[in-house]
Amino acid sequence: MIETDVLIIGGGATGAGIARDLSLRGVKCILVEQQDFNNGATGANHGLLHSGARYVAKDPEAASECRVEGEILKKLAPHCIENTGGLFVAVEGDDEKYAADFPAMCKRADIPVKSISLKEAFEMEPSLSDRLISAYYVEDSSIDPFRLTLDNMNDALNNGSKCFRFTKVEGFSKDGRVIKSAFLRDKNTNNVFEVRALQYINAAGAWAGNIASLAGAYIPMVYSKGTLIITSSRINKRVINRLRLAGDADILVPGGTVSILGTTSVEIDDLDNIRPTSREVDLIISEGMKMVPCLENVRYVRSYAGVRPLVCFGEKAGRKISRNYTLMDHEDQGIDNFISITGGKLTTYRLMAEKTSDLCCKRLKNTNPCLTDSIPLPESEGSSWTMPGKSASEWLGSNSPKDTLLCECEMVSKSMVDSVVKEIVSQGRTPTLKEIGLRTRLGKGSCQGAFCSFRTAAYLYDCGVLKNEEGIKEIKEFINERWKGFMPLIREKEFAQVELQEAFLCNLFGLENSNI
Repeated sequence: MIETDVLIIGGGATGAGIARDLSLRGVKCILVEQQDFNNGATGANHGLLHSGARYVAKDPEAASECRVEGEILKKLAPHCIENTGGLFVAVEGDDEKYAADFPAMCKRADIPVKSISLKEAFEMEPSLSDRLISAYYVEDSSIDPFRLTLDNMNDALNNGSKCFRFTKVEGFSKDGRVIKSAFLRDKNTNNVFEVRALQYINAAGAWAGNIASLAGAYIPMVYSKGTLIITSSRINKRVINRLRLAGDADILVPGGTVSILGTTSVEIDDLDNIRPTSREVDLIISEGMKMVPCLENVRYVRSYAGVRPLVCFGEKAGRKISRNYTLMDHEDQGIDNFISITGGKLTTYRLMAEKTSDLCCKRLKNTNPCLTDSIPLPESEGSSWTMPGKSASEWLGSNSPKDTLLCECEMVSKSMVDSVVKEIVSQGRTPTLKEIGLRTRLGKGSCQGAFCSFRTAAYLYDCGVLKNEEGIKEIKEFINERWKGFMPLIREKEFAQVELQEAFLCNLFGLENSNI
């Protein structure tokens, strides 16, 4: 049995943020995640650091929180952020009254906004539609959610926290109103072990309702699936938003060498099969091209889907449900040492972690203040290769003759993989291609892993990381995961890539019977 002060369930930005916050207050923590870090909504969003302007009409409180938290993150975690700025644009047919009221709504939520002429808008973003009727400048940015989470977790680990990845919560033991311990199963060994804590924090995102039910609590969860698609090249310098009430395909976010277009909002019941569909992709492209016409003809390299973990106490549905966070102490449900935090936005993850940690520390009688609003987030070496474009600039800048590229699309080199492998091994795990891909740009380029998966597996054999038949298994799993996101995109421009993958994977390597 392992003992700790706090057990945190969930390895997204909020869970990692809580671990860092509590560790800076001197609280011993263990974080458990059923998959890898960023497995849920954190790893499947559009990477937008909100100015708050998107929510000024329907959720001014959330809008204001986004503005404040965005400013804090730009100051304390600049290495995770590209401070692009953003535009809100309306096209012919959009609600002109909404466009006219937009500055006043922003002012009420204390969101900085500047009206710009159509000429200025076209100079800023030449790809905009010539059917523009209105444009405003806001302080949106793009953020790297993968690095944000990993850097928070690494700082927590450096401050004495522990983590168990690929470990699932099987249940809890209780004594009256108090949870005594949690039973966890290592998914790799199938071994079950016990963790005893003073407080238990449920930060499991879309799975928060499932965890709560294991503890005898209830959260009225609503699951909203959002699909996004990635272009093969960067189209815009700034974030481009459709100037209307939040709807489908109204955000185009630049990040490094690509742009991400989305999103949708579809209520679902099943969390076990979250993937994009061709119908959703068609909708996103047809709506997005009204704002940026070239989206009709660009090449797309990947689609993906995530689930927004929304909480609804009334009869609202879909986009009518608040995007604000929900913090529950569960005392009214008969549990005194269980806390749930869910909902919210990536932009407000730090605030969510602070409020959760405040409640937890109050129960622990720990009076140390929150420090995450004043202490910069340290950069960690092993998580520095997730931002598009960084790998290329770093490798070309060093140009070491001893280094070799493993992924030419995204310029991922052996030294970068070495850095990631070292970090994963230090956490007591044998690295997989998927884990390396989550911490670098491996497999995220035009070939979607067709070449780099084999090169990286071969290199891992050379390093002694992989043995026997492990490499083929790793390649199959890696390619199948990439294929899930590419399949809904297949159109005329993408057929060449399909033919290349089939020739390489099936004809050369004989993987035609591997469900690829």
